[in-house]
Amino acid sequence: MSGDSVYRITEIIGTSKVSWEDAAKNAVETASKTLRDLRVAEIVKLDMVVEEGQVVAYRARVNLSFKYETTGK
Repeated sequence: MSGDSVYRITEIIGTSKVSWEDAAKNAVETASKTLRDLRVAEIVKLDMVVEEGQVVAYRARVNLSFKYETTGK
């Protein structure tokens, strides 16, 4: 069947000094430089890096799915 597809899910972590949204965006944009045909980005965890009582970075753990390429028959 030509409509069948296979996808892989990989977990990445993006960081930002500004926000969780920027951290997630950084993760996806960086991954897109080496992974092709990204399909879905799912935020699975948000956390912060705290130093001396101050938030110094936001982190977003992201599951990315991408389609496997076929090389022909």
